Amino acid sequence: MKIMAVNAGSSSLKFQLLEMPSEEVITSGLVERIGYYNANFSIKVNGEKVVVTKEILDHKVAVELVVEGLLKHHIIESLDDIKGVGHRVVQGGEIFKDSVIITDEVVDQIRSLNDLAPLHNPANITGIEAFRKALPQIIQVAVFDTTFHQTMEEDAYMYATPYEWYVKYGVRKYGFHGTSHQFVSERAIQLLDNPKAKLVICHLGNGASLCAVDGGKSVDTSMGLTPLEGIPMGTRSGNIDPSVLMLISDKEDKTFAQVLDELNKKSGYLGVSGISNDSRDIIREMENGNHRAKLAHTIQIKRIADYIGSYYVYMGGLDAIIFTAGIGENAPEVRAHVLDAVKVLGVEIDHEENKKRGEHLITTKNSKVKAYIIPTNEEVMIAREVLRIEKL
Repeated sequence: MKIMAVNAGSSSLKFQLLEMPSEEVITSGLVERIGYYNANFSIKVNGEKVVVTKEILDHKVAVELVVEGLLKHHIIESLDDIKGVGHRVVQGGEIFKDSVIITDEVVDQIRSLNDLAPLHNPANITGIEAFRKALPQIIQVAVFDTTFHQTMEEDAYMYATPYEWYVKYGVRKYGFHGTSHQFVSERAIQLLDNPKAKLVICHLGNGASLCAVDGGKSVDTSMGLTPLEGIPMGTRSGNIDPSVLMLISDKEDKTFAQVLDELNKKSGYLGVSGISNDSRDIIREMENGNHRAKLAHTIQIKRIADYIGSYYVYMGGLDAIIFTAGIGENAPEVRAHVLDAVKVLGVEIDHEENKKRGEHLITTKNSKVKAYIIPTNEEVMIAREVLRIEKL
């Protein structure tokens, strides 16, 4: 059966059409610059990207273009060919502990969580509503970034803030990148042939998070109430003393919202290096002797190692460290430096294997803790969830 996996942003719409359960990608595409007169719609047809630039003023028009493109290029012969649509939703709060069939009530519940993800949930809802109008007879499923982390215990997800903040406003750690961490951890368990494996998943991209997985369940993760918590990222600061907000607000005559915006958009690699948020640029400049680029890199490596060490202690051991996402899959320097930073755990990297790409083991036979590259596939995970929920 054909299932569509959808990831809607505020001005974009990414999609894949998959044949399930074989997980074959039939086509994929992207609508960019929604809301503008010069928006782009791209779709793969027989392996070739077809791009159209035109006015796409809202998500409704974007979805109509996607549906028309599928029919026009004979990727599907009728809308009846599509048996389900899965939507990525960033924040499920404590309401959604599993993926769920979308109803009017579910949309209202997702909307009630907008305060916890103001940049993401409204956009996700927009995509959901547009697809529900275009394909009203088809099962639509919400798949939440936060669901995989609902297995965390209170000591992992609670903050040491006034308890009333949690009761009244839901202030706690939720974690993100859940579909990626779930996909990768399931694959790692297969490779290790050990359903009880203790894993640390390093999802390293422009946004980055780590997850401790014990026996297939998330027991801790680095991102928190929002994706700002955790390790430094492309443009995000990661963990800092909250007093920084008051200090910079006072010194630079900025609102807390403005300072928070800089912590989200002008910090991390970009903020420390002053060069770029792209790991490739950071590594190139670091190798050219740029001190600030090297500093941006080494700060992130240390913080990643800090989390791996704490998860090792928390889980009482570690079987494997997994690297995934854009940097994790494609930056051997980052992987090598992370594994060197945690060599005290008995990790021994195979430098030749580490230079290669694709799914494989990158540690030696003598390594007490294994390390793998496992490419993530959030779209496949979304499609799997649609298939699972549809069968319930």
